[in-house]
Amino acid sequence: MDHDRMAVGANPNYEDVVPAPHSLPLEGHESNLPTEKGDMEDLKEKDTGYRQTTLDIESVEQEYVLGDPLDLGPGVADEPTQFTLRAVFVGCCLGAVVQASNLYLGLKTGFTFGPQLLGALGGFLILKPLSRVIPKNLPAWVGVGNFGPRENVTCQTAATAAGGLGILFVSGFPAMYQVGLLSPKPADDIGHLIGYMFAVAFYGMSFAIPLRAFFILRQRLVFPTPSATAYAIRSLHATGSGADDAKRKGKWLFWTFLVCFIQKTVSTYIPGIIYDWHFFYWIATWGAPKAQLIENWGWYFEVTPAFLGAGILSGMNASWSFYAGSILSWAIIGPALVATGHAAGSNIQAAYNTTLPYRSYYNMSPRDPSGNATSPRYCLLWIGVLVMLVAAFVELACEWRTIGAGFAPAVLKVRNMIRQRSGKEPIMAKEQPLYDPAPKKDQVPWWVWAPMSLIAIALTCIVLGVSFDVNVGISILGVVLSVVFCFIGVLSAGATDINPVSTVAKATQLIIGGATKGKYSESIDPTTGWNLKAMRINLLSGMVAAGAAAQATDMTGDLKTGHLIGAKPIAQYFAQLVGAFCSIFLTVAFFILFTQASPCILDRDAEVCQYSVPSAAAWYAVSIVVTTTGGLPVPRVAGILAIVFSIIGAACIIYRVYYCPAKYKVWVPNPSAVGLAMVLNATTYSAAMAVGATAAYFWQKKKPAHYESVAFAFAAGGLVGEGLGGVMQAILTIAGAGPEKGVTIGVPEY
Repeated sequence: MDHDRMAVGANPNYEDVVPAPHSLPLEGHESNLPTEKGDMEDLKEKDTGYRQTTLDIESVEQEYVLGDPLDLGPGVADEPTQFTLRAVFVGCCLGAVVQASNLYLGLKTGFTFGPQLLGALGGFLILKPLSRVIPKNLPAWVGVGNFGPRENVTCQTAATAAGGLGILFVSGFPAMYQVGLLSPKPADDIGHLIGYMFAVAFYGMSFAIPLRAFFILRQRLVFPTPSATAYAIRSLHATGSGADDAKRKGKWLFWTFLVCFIQKTVSTYIPGIIYDWHFFYWIATWGAPKAQLIENWGWYFEVTPAFLGAGILSGMNASWSFYAGSILSWAIIGPALVATGHAAGSNIQAAYNTTLPYRSYYNMSPRDPSGNATSPRYCLLWIGVLVMLVAAFVELACEWRTIGAGFAPAVLKVRNMIRQRSGKEPIMAKEQPLYDPAPKKDQVPWWVWAPMSLIAIALTCIVLGVSFDVNVGISILGVVLSVVFCFIGVLSAGATDINPVSTVAKATQLIIGGATKGKYSESIDPTTGWNLKAMRINLLSGMVAAGAAAQATDMTGDLKTGHLIGAKPIAQYFAQLVGAFCSIFLTVAFFILFTQASPCILDRDAEVCQYSVPSAAAWYAVSIVVTTTGGLPVPRVAGILAIVFSIIGAACIIYRVYYCPAKYKVWVPNPSAVGLAMVLNATTYSAAMAVGATAAYFWQKKKPAHYESVAFAFAAGGLVGEGLGGVMQAILTIAGAGPEKGVTIGVPEY
């Protein structure tokens, strides 16, 4: 799940969760790129517990050992013009589709998915047939003639950039609105939001350019998702069976998307029939009213294609860990807190004039309406946040060898500078001459990316200072942290396929919180005791680091894909630039659309809302902790349980990484997924993912060839279909043709 983010088909991208995928070409969690045949044999035995290797290693052994561009096979023509209008335009359109779907899914559960594979497949399915009818007398930069694999990389790169910054609008910005740090309506802040996005959209991708030589050419990191994308592109452009396979994928993607889009749109009007199945409510209305007591805890099922598809992509470990977390939270801990008097629900029976025992346990206030106890959701929030935070840092710490190796060359250079000043001989590094298969004219020159970085950094300081009253010193500290965390993020993604965006953001929040501790006392809210200015600075700084790390990691991954296909880095850079520019306006527009249709997104106390926005709760919870100078607003019982479960989660990770036999690692729970379930006040998404993962398990076991051919297209169609269906729902609601025009048969009044 990619996110700390989930790349469709390869890199699960939970904004606050990091389970990994089940269909990656190579493992990378415990080793870098193998360099000897013996290393390859060792690699076959290694398993992180969160991944299952499905690609035949022997078939790509030589290519991965060398790390050189792939052999694209016979019949692949040269492509002198790779940056074309058609590739960039289609890529940005595909990125817009992903962006809309990401906001829908992210606001519901806190995870987003990357557009890499969808950009590659969608670009091929659109542009390959279109290339046959485009007039041949147009300028080359428009895109004429055959659509080849290298132009496909350009399309995929633009899609990645255009769909890559939605994470900020399912986490930091909703958090700021929920704690009252911005205007009541995002539409009133459109200038501030666009300005902020301009500040963070570009320098992360510029930082990635010098990292290409180090991570891709020097260290030859695997980058599993981008490498999988490269293999997909090569397969799509292959002749014969490759072309037939592409058609099959296209049909599954189209029809799954269409069915799921229609299902989600129509569910606006008949949710109880085709979307929400409230089994226990039905039983309660049929004469067993106590069944409603189970319904009150959120135990019903949603026929949600997006999360059925997410289960297919995420695999058994991540999905069932997520569902186990829901059971632990909303069937064990929550009811136990209420039974022992440590928490209480709200009696809403009278409000709906019903005889059924309606109660709500989802209030986010530290106290229930009677003032006697907190709510189960408020307690579980703090438990889940600490579990995810500890798990993220322990996961990163377990990669200390890889991270240390990544920093080693920089440390060596500093040591040599010191030795030279003292008259000592420099320490010679054991490095082979660096070979770059891309000609000099196709590389990104320093005078392109360096000024862009400086302009973006200056713009960040200006926007944060003018629009959000952040002093220059804090802004520069945030930028410095972003540079460091870009390096760590790219290193982590290249070695493990985990893009630690959430970890980066939380680490930045902790450091900035320390820098602002005890300051801005004049901005303390007398009602809540929160230091509002310090919280605003904290959240904005976390988003700067998260945005930079996300962009740098995406760009470096795209460069890995381009390296394997033999694409021009300069074409990819400008495709990323155009895509990032589009992303600025796309994310703001879609966020305003969703919040206008569902204002409850911005209300942290909303007990009933189709968008739970769990990432926002995690972000502002951390900001409260690191900026509060008095006692923390954490119930004692929640604090104790948070420490206990965090220790258990850390022990699970350490056991899985260092002690668990490879064949049993898949049975070790993923504490990040468990923590997300505690923060998310819904059981429906984890249940759907568990169903999807289980179905995929048997599908793969019974018909492996069919599964490998169409599983990604099927899952991606569900994700995008429901995501765009959610966009259509928002449009219908704003137009006055929303759920109020439908029927509520089969669903509770609340």
